[in-house]
Amino acid sequence: MTAFLLCLCTLALWPSPRLLASPQNPPAGTAHLDSVLITGSQRFTSPQIATAIGLRAGQEVNRDSLQNAADKLAELGLFQNIQYRFSTIVTGVKVTYEVADAPLLPVTFDNFPWISDDDLASGLKASGILFNGSAPAKGTILDAMSVALTRILDQRGVHVHVIHEVITLPVQNQTVQQFRVDDADLTVQSIEFNDPLAKNDRAIQASLSDLVGKPYSRSRIELFEFEQVRPVYLAHSYLQVQFGPTVAQFASKSPTAVSGPLVISAPIIVGPAYLWGGVEWKGNSSIASPNLDRLVDLQPGSPADGNKIEVVWQRVRAAYGQAGFLDASLDHEPQFDEKTAQVIYRVSIKEGLQYHMGNLVLTGLSVEGERRIRAGFPIAADAIFNKDMYENFLATGIKTAFAGLPVHYEKIGRFLQEDQATGKVDVMLDFQ
Repeated sequence: MTAFLLCLCTLALWPSPRLLASPQNPPAGTAHLDSVLITGSQRFTSPQIATAIGLRAGQEVNRDSLQNAADKLAELGLFQNIQYRFSTIVTGVKVTYEVADAPLLPVTFDNFPWISDDDLASGLKASGILFNGSAPAKGTILDAMSVALTRILDQRGVHVHVIHEVITLPVQNQTVQQFRVDDADLTVQSIEFNDPLAKNDRAIQASLSDLVGKPYSRSRIELFEFEQVRPVYLAHSYLQVQFGPTVAQFASKSPTAVSGPLVISAPIIVGPAYLWGGVEWKGNSSIASPNLDRLVDLQPGSPADGNKIEVVWQRVRAAYGQAGFLDASLDHEPQFDEKTAQVIYRVSIKEGLQYHMGNLVLTGLSVEGERRIRAGFPIAADAIFNKDMYENFLATGIKTAFAGLPVHYEKIGRFLQEDQATGKVDVMLDFQ
């Protein structure tokens, strides 16, 4: 065979999976696969990918089986922009697949008290699955990972079913691919903190009822630490407090049980308590630094209460909102001085445009209802847009405007339409 054949195929959609032609009983028109090369991935090698889609030199292949392999690449969810080409040579067919790595999500394991994260990850890699600590939002690789995790546990005498779900972790505001066991009856018997403050704080201990006696979920415990425990430490000026990985152990000696109570160890790395050293402002051309300083109610040398510090940033954002800077952003970077145990914050502000009031667009109201809303709206046309006045009007001003008028609505759709070219912002309210 001396003729040169070239086939270029770009996959826009994921076709239904098809089986590769059997090399033991090849259909008509097949040829010997001399070599297969997969290029473009920075995460996986060509042999790893070829094995995952069932291609190896020495097989009998045809056009359909080469296309099927491309389909499998797309269906995995790990790759995108897939193309392939092949050529015939004296010894058979050479095929090259070109791929690009698709965006992936971090992988987390939620309720696996029988085995560590490291062992789960090692087991996935040893299974031959294309796994590097992350996974796509969708794709056939996810079900394969669930099956592999189920087998890993089964080999340890734990017979459960593993599922996967894309979730957002509020702690890091991070979207992850979470794997969890869905048919185990594991409950939290107790949570043991290693630090005296968490052990003895009444608010923390009282709120533990949110977890104790409830189904075990490590992500729920981490959220509890962030929302309930961390503020207590910030209030005591432990600005660098960190929470180590929790460890779950069975209350009874049942390492392979799929039900029962768990004792959770929750390590806390406290760090030093800091004193307030002040703020250095940068980028604030519209609001003078002395005016921003007035929003700070911490005195130099006083405990650096992390919760009060967060209130300062909220006040600064509100001040810019009142001045019409709707896109203003703050980047506050702490500078810790370990010798003096002081913290100074360097705050960089990007003010953006100052917006003025544009149009007030109302829908879903009667003529009288619209008249009242327009009369009661607190920001005049072309005036600096005060976001606080706008939000207060939504909270209380609308009800005041409708006093004595039989208006019925279940919700209000609200939207601010910014026009950077004119520096105007239109307010859109849809009464539904």
